[in-house]
Amino acid sequence: MEKSPAEDPGQAGKTEEQGAKANAPKSGERPSQGAAPAPDHYRPDPQAQRDESVIPAPDVANAKYKQPILAQPPDALTGLHLEEQAKVAAGVTAVVKSMQFSWTEGGMARGTKGLLHMNQLDGFDCSSCAWPDPDHHRSVAEFCENGAKATASDADDKAAGPEFFAKYSLAELSKMTDRDQNNAGRLTHPLVKRPGDNHYSPIEWPAAFQLIADNLNSLASPNEAVFYTSGKVPNEPAFLFQLFAKLLGTNNLPDCSNMCHESSGAALSPTLGLGKGSVTLNDIHEAEVILIIGQNPGTNHPRMLTALQKAKRNGAKIISINPLREAGLNHFKNPQDFMNPLKALGALLGDGTQITDLFLQVRVDGDMGVLRGIMKHLFEAEDRNPGQVVDRPFIDKYTTGFDSFEQNIRNTTWEDIEEVSGISRAQLLEAANIIATKQKIITCWAMGVTQQRQGVQTIQEIVNLHLLKGAIGKAGAGTCPVRGHSNVQGDRTMGVWEQPTKEFQDKLGQEFNFQPPYEHGYDTVEAIKAMYKGKTKVFFSLGGNLLSAGPDTEVIAEGMRQQKLTVFVGTKLNRGHLTTGETSLLLPCFTHLDVDMQKSGHQMTSCENSMGVVSQNKGVLVPLEGQMMSEVAILCGVAIATLGTKIDIADWVAMTENYDVIRDHISRVIPGFENFNEKLRRPGGFYLPNGPRERKFTTKNGKANFSTTDFEKYPLEPDQLVLMTIRSHDQFNTTIYEYNDRYRGVYGERRVLFMNVQDMATRGIKAKDLIDITSHFKGEKRTVEKFVAVPYDIPKGNVAAYFPEANPLVPVGSVAKVSNTPTSKYVVVTVVPTLALDSTKEYLEARVAATQEA
Repeated sequence: MEKSPAEDPGQAGKTEEQGAKANAPKSGERPSQGAAPAPDHYRPDPQAQRDESVIPAPDVANAKYKQPILAQPPDALTGLHLEEQAKVAAGVTAVVKSMQFSWTEGGMARGTKGLLHMNQLDGFDCSSCAWPDPDHHRSVAEFCENGAKATASDADDKAAGPEFFAKYSLAELSKMTDRDQNNAGRLTHPLVKRPGDNHYSPIEWPAAFQLIADNLNSLASPNEAVFYTSGKVPNEPAFLFQLFAKLLGTNNLPDCSNMCHESSGAALSPTLGLGKGSVTLNDIHEAEVILIIGQNPGTNHPRMLTALQKAKRNGAKIISINPLREAGLNHFKNPQDFMNPLKALGALLGDGTQITDLFLQVRVDGDMGVLRGIMKHLFEAEDRNPGQVVDRPFIDKYTTGFDSFEQNIRNTTWEDIEEVSGISRAQLLEAANIIATKQKIITCWAMGVTQQRQGVQTIQEIVNLHLLKGAIGKAGAGTCPVRGHSNVQGDRTMGVWEQPTKEFQDKLGQEFNFQPPYEHGYDTVEAIKAMYKGKTKVFFSLGGNLLSAGPDTEVIAEGMRQQKLTVFVGTKLNRGHLTTGETSLLLPCFTHLDVDMQKSGHQMTSCENSMGVVSQNKGVLVPLEGQMMSEVAILCGVAIATLGTKIDIADWVAMTENYDVIRDHISRVIPGFENFNEKLRRPGGFYLPNGPRERKFTTKNGKANFSTTDFEKYPLEPDQLVLMTIRSHDQFNTTIYEYNDRYRGVYGERRVLFMNVQDMATRGIKAKDLIDITSHFKGEKRTVEKFVAVPYDIPKGNVAAYFPEANPLVPVGSVAKVSNTPTSKYVVVTVVPTLALDSTKEYLEARVAATQEA
């Protein structure tokens, strides 16, 4: 075996030649992955560390009059144009849009170079979604429209430097739309906002590091600091970030996973032993049945459509369960087919591949009803055909809890199932008939499930379905939570978690010779509450945009204002950088596609995708002129300034100069990363251990556990509706590329509310009417104004709006059971014609005066 590059600096940044053998599995094979790791999500008392006190509802509608710096996006309308909803995803238009974004943002040369190296064996990992890359052959254009937009934004050749921030105050910047903030250009110089300032101004890096150190070292307790992480952060800086927080003495490590797939981990670990999915990309291709629940792959994970297309061509049946009939769930035109002479004409003229065989238009938050209905039908089919539907040999050998689960399903009434789900018994029978004789079953889900009130319990029912059928731990079968950001799963693997296991902390302490903290820290919701109540003094964000991504926007904003210091490490300006603490730092860092040159040479980092594959990320574009630093260099600088001789300074310097040193540390701390540097240099990377993939269930009892869940119904008042927040097609997370949502036929506007036509008629609302939306939670109200009503095919009683515009309606106290994830897919609202139409000069003056008096 060759020496680790940490021992041989001449190897730094090098990879094996493409075409060298890797550990990638062939179709039908299980990947070589090592021993199954210990479970990562045990929660013996999940409520113990939570603040259950109520935070008063903020005055959302009047916040713009109270604060000169807007926390919410401005409410000025940008010009709505409606067209027919698309029935086909991707195609020629997606190719054109990809090129348009790439060449507009970074220029033709930079844009094209970035696209051609994205997701390649020797290139960089797309900073967009975490969908896996093929193990073997990869096309020249191994990207989707969404990835092209993200890469174009990262490759932007415009600079938002000191001159830009001298020109615009924070208040003026906050009145820009989120799109215009992102399009202002790349951050290039470290900036500071000092007490009383209304502008960011330049600061030197050593002074910035010392400012952070002084504030952290002056805290009465390390727990007065909060360290927030974005899923865009690669493994190496994520590992350093959590290490620094723990060296300081706190586990306050909230991250974006708390708001997305926390429910998945909380459900999967106690049932299967690992808080991750169990399938590989090859399994998708081989599946006989694929269920897609609460997910919109056409917009949020477009490369998944290629895998679904291959599965369809191999004979798979696909059942889609979603409140909206999304284009990507309907038909898919694969842009790759245009390069194949045998397929090009059909791809150009036809409708592409039909994705969904059976569509179940479930009510928002009704997925548990669908799953129970399907399983109730399966039990009835088993009664008629003993031994033909339920996999009793698998159940007897590998599972516990079946009898209680079976009784729970059989006792659920059809009336309750139909009421909660909005799906008829006959439709559910269609789904059950597709599944009944199959075992190669995969279920994919995303935030449409995880952000429900019973998101954890609904995922437990997904697991129940797979255990019932023995559909796990074999080729073509298993669980598939589809992650969003590129490394959101990897950050958790690296130890970014407010509830670390003792095993992880012990290994970390042993490796770095310190006593790590063991008590649980703040997750995202608890951090928001603590900041709001003045319990914390420093907020340090490594990427991300908590203000716009989190619930209860105005509560987060007030919490930020309570801080003595806010620190934002980022690549581009976003709204979260503007509502700050007394002092604030804005520190520019590299993106995935920037060349990162350190003392030992061209560095690479790594990311873990949704299916547990860790692969390299190596930039290809020369960074813009300025003073940007890598995330690793920034964190090492902060750690040395803050901790001084309490740490091995020479080691932290070495980690800055050569990231292989970081990976050698990781290899000794985290199971599955043994020989990390060697394995990362294999083309395509390597698979992490995955017990459920091999029917090794590392739960406490060593078995896969059936769950017996509660089936709750939540009555509404007659005029109330249920809101879910969604993304537009020209958006990734909180980054807004344009005001359009092509697949849903919405152009030029984001302040829209999708409504059922019957609900509109009941309220006397017509298409394009201006409306106000009020959320209701435990007697409290939050109101956003001047949205536009859009008639849409959505279940009666349900409405949908984009985030971050609708996030002020989501109460911070409304969370999923166990996971504490904000319930952005269940917000009770009422809708009325807008009162803001009466905004005469006299009305506004009176309103401002009233809010000031209050």
